[in-house]
Amino acid sequence: MEKIKMTTPIVEMDGDEMTRILWKMIKDELILPFVDLKTEYYDLGLPNRDKTGDQVTVDAALATKKLGVGVKCATITPNAQRMTEYNLHQMWKSPNGTIRSTLDGTVFRTPITIPSIHPAVKFWKKPITIARHAYGDVYKSVDIVTDEPGVAKLVFEGESGKREEVVVQQMKGPGVLQGMHNTDKSIRSFAHACFQYALSLKQDIWFATKDTIAKKYDGRFKAIFEEVFEEYKARFEEAGITYFYTLIDDAVARVMRSEGGFIWACKNYDGDVMSDMVSTAFGSLAMMTSVLVSPDGKYEYEAAHGTVTRHYYKYLQGEETSTNPIATIFAWSGAFRKRGEMDNLPELVKYADQLEGACFDTLNEGYATKDLVNLMEGITPKMLTSAQFLAAIRERLEKRLAA
Repeated sequence: MEKIKMTTPIVEMDGDEMTRILWKMIKDELILPFVDLKTEYYDLGLPNRDKTGDQVTVDAALATKKLGVGVKCATITPNAQRMTEYNLHQMWKSPNGTIRSTLDGTVFRTPITIPSIHPAVKFWKKPITIARHAYGDVYKSVDIVTDEPGVAKLVFEGESGKREEVVVQQMKGPGVLQGMHNTDKSIRSFAHACFQYALSLKQDIWFATKDTIAKKYDGRFKAIFEEVFEEYKARFEEAGITYFYTLIDDAVARVMRSEGGFIWACKNYDGDVMSDMVSTAFGSLAMMTSVLVSPDGKYEYEAAHGTVTRHYYKYLQGEETSTNPIATIFAWSGAFRKRGEMDNLPELVKYADQLEGACFDTLNEGYATKDLVNLMEGITPKMLTSAQFLAAIRERLEKRLAA
């Protein structure tokens, strides 16, 4: 079989731990035998990020802006324990945060569903897509640990000379302080991306903040969304879909009683938490697509889960693991599909479709990794190791491509 040709490279961002192992296995088993792969490679593994002062992450983000399509492996955002474990020079920030800030995009995450796995929430009939704002808030925050009494202030000094100052807290003893921000430009881009995505899927969109408490901060999000929606109102009515705003706690209560089938727009941290909740409730963290979409049409695909550290330690001890690679495979297929659409390469688009189809064929026949076996109903599943599972997908992919 002649390999499928590419014209423009995809930005390839390698990662950490077990997902880094799976990354190579997926390429060797499901991509390189079928695609004349062209990528611009960046090693975002934590040792190389530390070695380059995290410049490699910035370079990868800029390359994605230039080439238009990127695919990223899961990476570590280090804490104090990781600082010691990897002997880091500093506690590097989230690489995802850096990439999202550079692209100024919105993350859309949708569960990958199969008939044999029923959602944990009995009311849910259709997938719920989480639209996560991908800039600012706690992910670009600064913080201070204090060791004495004092006064904490929030100060803004404008270029015009205007100065605003508010007291955050009169500290009577040691404590911790945090400052975070967002921009009208990024919030506006977030709103446009959400409304455009809702129109493309013809699905209702919900948006939730806590503007009753954060009256100015979250209130700004609410006001900009309302302003931007006026540009889409007529098209929403024509499409028969709606925009609904509520408080975040009310949204959480409502979503539990909903049938699903809508887009739930969340601020950055809310989206981080709620996407894990939604993916787990629909089956597994490893069954969730994730794509970052920038306002100027750049795309970065990744898995929504972490680096599967526990399995990695087992792998280092020589044990076979049953780690689910589906979300990482779908990151690659999403990137190939978008690259094929941009470059007018129908064979590459078809390959992406067939790769996903082969994954569904394998799962629907009952072949699955350990995380899914106990969730399957109506069939007798067979648990496979990661290597066996990828081999089973390849077998079905070869049949599809040869048909």
